[in-house]
Amino acid sequence: MSSNILSPVSPVSSVPPVPSDNGVARSKVQRKSDTAIEVSNIAKCYTILHEERQTSFTQAALSKARNPFQRPEKEVFWALNGVSFEVNRGEVVGIIGRNGAGKSTLLKVLSRITEPTRGTAKLHGRVGSLLEVGTGFHPELTGRENVFLNGAVLGMNRQEIERQFDAIVDFSGTEKFLDTPVKRYSSGMYVRLAFAVAAHLNPEILIVDEVLAVGDGDFQRKCLGKMKDVASQGRTILFVSHAMASIQQLCSRCVYLEKGKVRADGPTAYVIEEYISSGAEGVAEAAWDDLQTAPGNEVVRLIGTRVVDCKGKVSAEHKLSDPITLEMEFVVTRPGILFSPVFHIYNSYHVCVFHTTNWTDPVWGEREYEPGTYRAQVTVPGEWLNEGGYSATPIITRDTNNVLIKLDECLSFNVNDDGAGRGSFAGPIIGVLRPALPWTVTPVRE
Repeated sequence: MSSNILSPVSPVSSVPPVPSDNGVARSKVQRKSDTAIEVSNIAKCYTILHEERQTSFTQAALSKARNPFQRPEKEVFWALNGVSFEVNRGEVVGIIGRNGAGKSTLLKVLSRITEPTRGTAKLHGRVGSLLEVGTGFHPELTGRENVFLNGAVLGMNRQEIERQFDAIVDFSGTEKFLDTPVKRYSSGMYVRLAFAVAAHLNPEILIVDEVLAVGDGDFQRKCLGKMKDVASQGRTILFVSHAMASIQQLCSRCVYLEKGKVRADGPTAYVIEEYISSGAEGVAEAAWDDLQTAPGNEVVRLIGTRVVDCKGKVSAEHKLSDPITLEMEFVVTRPGILFSPVFHIYNSYHVCVFHTTNWTDPVWGEREYEPGTYRAQVTVPGEWLNEGGYSATPIITRDTNNVLIKLDECLSFNVNDDGAGRGSFAGPIIGVLRPALPWTVTPVRE
């Protein structure tokens, strides 16, 4: 069994050296007055080391003794490769693409969290970033201290930060926890405060990754409203999201990344249509052989998830009248913890069609799990989903509301119209759902 170790690759002969300004600059040189972001041929390369995993110290020592000069095999992986685009001041641009397309890597490069292997990016103005949970705040500092720290990083003085402080606290709803170290915050509390800081400290460029999925629906709507306010003030926004409805609502333009390259760049409606049509094939299964690198943490790991047809076979193609089963397999490594398997089902515009979990299961609902491997299944009945493309997000929560594992768009499948429930009607049937509901008609005597 092999393990994958991810590390930045050093520039080699075929790769131009990283620019001395780390490839990302807050430029003060003359430029087109309406340009806020200039990305030119950005590439980011990693090397993956494949080495044999030994099950004991003795085996590792013997292997080293037999092959003292053996080096792990290397695989070069380009997270980004030749990405170029410009964003004008005041423009709101959505960055879309499937998992692994390079969206988060691009935002990390623009936020100066990681260096590009080659290429340059110039950002003209003060930048506020909200990336994945865990970046931007010091875990040992309190919420209050982190607000002032982030403001200082943005170049604001104490008086400027204090003028925005009450608005930040009110927006985030974290007043009772301001003097608590943020390492004790839930993921939802962390994101609420982080977004409030990023949006209220008056950045000229706001960069937001898909972290809003951690918050509840009310907070997500609140964030979208705030981003509209920021945009209306002539500031620039880069917004990464899997939620096509949010992208359509907020962004006039989209950049679609696929395998580290720009596949489409243009008006939002056009780019989203390109994105949807490119995903028609479907991905019915995902599995992880190495428990150490499987999604999860020290208490639970997801080792597999799949879409199964009515014959018990893994499939991305299903008839409208047939049931569809969603499965996930996970390994529990610590006893006495309440886990809940969850699936979110989205249509092709990433509108959530429904959410399902096992809370009402009389045997396993809201129950503490002992260490072991478990398979959770849920079946969507036939004649429930309308024809079209769908995606499924497997989730595992702890204590019902603490998200431990969430894999957006991990699975995708298609529902094909087989004429069920149509009668003699031959036209398109509107709606996200197409349930076969019982009807009754009775004559009413006058």
